[in-house]
Amino acid sequence: MKTFNELIKEAIPQVKQLLPWDLEQKIVSDIVPLIIDVREAYEFEAMHINNSIFIPRGILEQACEWDYDTTVPKLVNARDKEVIIVCRSGTRSVLAALTLQQLGYKNVYSLQTGVRGWNDYDQPLFDIKGVEVDADDAEEFLENKVSAEQLAPVN
Repeated sequence: MKTFNELIKEAIPQVKQLLPWDLEQKIVSDIVPLIIDVREAYEFEAMHINNSIFIPRGILEQACEWDYDTTVPKLVNARDKEVIIVCRSGTRSVLAALTLQQLGYKNVYSLQTGVRGWNDYDQPLFDIKGVEVDADDAEEFLENKVSAEQLAPVN
């Protein structure tokens, strides 16, 4: 059985990654990439990169195809376009980017360091109402919060 970290480690060499400053440059270029946020709804609603599209990882495969109630036409039509996948820290996005590659997407990237790194790079995040989120509030929200019961037992 593989662990989550083993899956990520296997996927990383197969996926192109970029850093927040690379994404910043792409956003201001003539051809803006499609930015897909694969986090959970509460995460996206609290804060996200401006103009990103919310597609939770759980429906990603169906969102890429026609004839589903979860179909996202912008994504279906982006197989030959630049697609950037975003999550909180850059791990879920690696798996999502690998999935898109397997589904025929040719120019997919995972945002290394995720929304957390975007915030650390002093780039703006916006809530669901379009209001810019304070960077310190974002940092607190994005920090890893593992409870005692979620920690591996000590042998």
